[in-house]
Order: sequence, then C-alpha cells, then structure tokens
Amino acid sequence: MKTRILTLLSALLVVSVAHASPFVPAKRPAAPMLLKGGEVHTVTGAVLAKTDVLLVDGKIAQIGAGLAAPAGAQVIDVSGKRIYPGLISANSQLGTEEIQAVRATVDSAETGAINPNARAQVAVNADSELIPVTRANGVLSVLTVPSATSDGLPSSGLLAGTSALLRLDGWNWEDMTVRAAVGIHVNWPTLAEGRRGRGRGGDDPQKRVEEQVKALRHAFASAKAYLRARAGAQPVETDLRWEAMLPALRSEMPVFVHADDLKAIGAALDWARDEGVKMILVGGRDAWRVADRLKAADVAVIVGGTFELPARRDDGYDDIYANAGKLQAAGVRFCIAGSSGAAAGATNARNLPYEAAMAAAFGLPAEEALKAITIYPAQILGVAGELGSIETGKRATLIVTDGDPLEIPTQVEMAFIDGARIDLRSRHTELYKKYRQRYGK
Repeated sequence: MKTRILTLLSALLVVSVAHASPFVPAKRPAAPMLLKGGEVHTVTGAVLAKTDVLLVDGKIAQIGAGLAAPAGAQVIDVSGKRIYPGLISANSQLGTEEIQAVRATVDSAETGAINPNARAQVAVNADSELIPVTRANGVLSVLTVPSATSDGLPSSGLLAGTSALLRLDGWNWEDMTVRAAVGIHVNWPTLAEGRRGRGRGGDDPQKRVEEQVKALRHAFASAKAYLRARAGAQPVETDLRWEAMLPALRSEMPVFVHADDLKAIGAALDWARDEGVKMILVGGRDAWRVADRLKAADVAVIVGGTFELPARRDDGYDDIYANAGKLQAAGVRFCIAGSSGAAAGATNARNLPYEAAMAAAFGLPAEEALKAITIYPAQILGVAGELGSIETGKRATLIVTDGDPLEIPTQVEMAFIDGARIDLRSRHTELYKKYRQRYGK
C-alpha cells in the first residue's frame, strides 16, 4: 500500500510539472498606452464617467476626459467598460503551493519552530498554474506568506519567516517582487475550541500552548539580546535568525500574528504590547468581539476570508460573514484577504472578490468592500503610494471589466501590470476551449 501511494503521488507530481504554465511574461511597452472612454473607479475618489487613462513607463501618467494621445501611443477603446485598480490579496500561499495533497509541490514552510530568516520570496514558483488563473479574475498582487509546519513538534512553526509582496507576472521571483520582506509572521499557539483534558499521546493541550508561548517569548528575548550585543563595542558573530528580526524590533517592519479565536487574539495583543512590536492581526475570526481593543491599539486586521463556517455551536451563522462589516463600523483598520490554509490554500486565491462580496451582503458597505481588496491592503502593507487605487504617479496595475468585479458574472477583459498588458489565458480557459471543440460548441 505504501508503495502504491508513493507511486500515485509521483505520478501527480509529474503531471503538475508537465503542465507548468506555458504563458510568456508580458513585455513592458516601449510606447505610451491610452485607455479611452472608460468608467474609471479610482477607489480613493469619485467614479469618473467616460474618462481616459494614460499609461507611460509603467505608471499612470494622466487621468481625464478627452486626453490627446502622445506620438506613437497605442490607443485602446474601453467605452462602456469599467477600469479598476488591480485587486490585492494580503494573505496567500500563491507561488509556494501547487497541489496540497502532493507534498513535493508545497514549499510554504520550513521545518522546525523558529525560522524568522526563512523567506517566502525565494520559494516562489513563477511558473505556477495557479498564477494565471488568479490574475484572470483581477487579482494582480499578492502577499505570499510563510505558513506553519505540521511536523508535530511542541513549538512547530511559531516564527515562520518573512512574507513578500509579489506582482503576478514575471520570469522568476526576482521579476515578481514588489517588496522582498514585508513583515515577520507568527502563528499564535491556540487551544482548539472545546478541547478539554488530554490530547493524543497523553499530552496536555494547555501545557503545550504555554510551552509554545514561552518558546516565542524566548526567541524575541534572544533577538533583543543580539541587538544589544551588536550595539556594543565587542564584535558579535552573525546569527541570521536574529538579523532577520532586527527590523521588527526597531519597528521598521510589522509582525503579522495569525490568530482566530478570542482567547488567542487577546493573548497576542498582550504579547505585542509587552514586546513593543507593531502588530497586524491575520485571520481574526473573532476580531469583531475585541474591536475596541484593536482600535485602541491601532492594530489592523487582515480578515481571513468569509467563506467559512462558525467555529462554535453557539456562534451566529453570520458571525464570519459579518466580521468585516462590524470591524468597519467600529473604526478598525482592516482588509479582506480571502480564505487560506488547509481549507482553501492557493487554489482558491481567485475567489478574493467574492469573499469581499459576501462581506458586503452582511453589513459592509459596497464601496468599503471594494476598498477592502484594493486600497486597504495597500495601506496595511505599506504600498499605498504605489498600488490600490487609480491615481497619477502610481503603478499602472489595473483591470478593465464589463461590470462590478465583486459580481460573479463579471468578466475581466483586460489586465495591466506595471503598464504591460497581461495574457489572461490560463489552464482553465484552455480546457474550456478544448472541450468546446469536443462537443462541437
């Protein structure tokens, strides 16, 4: 049986490698490009009817009605279409995970507990089949994050490493990188809801959580001691783990804390206050329950998706759907990243606009839902000066659609990343064409 399983997994791996994305990355146009007559949704300002957008050298050079095309410019008529900034997913394993069931195609985590020097950036596979599928639905930038390991050790995956902000086009991870190191990721230890007594092998779950928190505090204490030693007169041997943490200790880089349940979020907030680090909460299923604390501490929340079921029997059926709306009403900074982890992973990164739409159906204003996947993630990730809205001087990363991108029937008809028009074909579209021919459609 073991041999058969290994054979099957090897076959799946061969298939995944054989079908690596054949689409060539776009070339940045040498000449300006003018999108004429579209309905421009700037996100940060008014919706502009029958407006032109001029793209020059990968940037948005001009926005206005009746713009004159520069000499040699390519003019594209987008009358009757809508123009939006490219959507941004602020929590994903896109590029480091292909097929969850095939371990050899997953490179999102390092073995062990304390790996602050692990970099998600260098593990990204630019030929992932999931990248063209994701960008075809308007998602053009993602924060690829390191995930927790599953090796069963007492403190496994606590300090997972640094995330990278990527644009979804390029020959390799260097081409795709917008920000090489956005923040350090901590997977907060959690006692499963309703779990009591002893766990497998007779372990005490509560004791296990306490040991994990202790290990995390010890890691930060060691990094602070290393920082003090470096500031001294005596030379210090370089330790790459603690070097990676120095920007976080200096408040130059945020610490992304992944936590969902109420107790874990509260403990994480206490820890961040004690450590003096700039915290961003990721997941935050119960974040609405402590909205006052989050606002008081100015902790932003990357809401981990809306396509999930309640975690407890006494939870309201709509608690997760309404989470973002309640945070917005309470004045908490937030964005929506879409479901991630074992339940969804990189495969469903394309569903980001529909996650925002679900939040809009349960209390989040529609305009806020759009901001939650454009300008708000850009602000939280520190790139609002480049991405997230259609404004002069920003990167020309945008989409042209035939309707509201939060609605499922809407089609993304064109996409531009840094001014280059992107091929919207994908494995999905090619299979669609193939089987249309088989059935004579």
